[in-house]
Amino acid sequence: MGMCPSTVVHLSDTDIQIIDILSDVGLKSGEARVLVVLFKGYDLTSRELERISDLRQPEVSIAINQLIKRAWVFVTSHITEKKGRPVKIYSLQRSIDDILDEIKGGIEGDYRKKMEVIERVRVMVREAKETE
Repeated sequence: MGMCPSTVVHLSDTDIQIIDILSDVGLKSGEARVLVVLFKGYDLTSRELERISDLRQPEVSIAINQLIKRAWVFVTSHITEKKGRPVKIYSLQRSIDDILDEIKGGIEGDYRKKMEVIERVRVMVREAKETE
């Protein structure tokens, strides 16, 4: 992991596809965008995340806070030479595979719950017919 290189980092067509997939499986769009930017392996400031993810500051802030709550991203303060508040640097806290496994586990849990609900409906319908 390192600071963002001087080369322009941007979202590729593949990145956009990944963002769409992550959004389809339940991540909020902003979270998916910030996560995919961080998947590139750089330690980035909020401003860099805004630029690369093409999100506004409040959207990045909301997404980062959610990703920190999930323990997928962590923040380190980077003291600036100028006076003022230190700049925060954001990085992945866990490996991409760990994060994807956690997303997958959530999907499997949701799927199981939905299947259980459908089976419960089956029983309820049968019981209702028996009491008619």
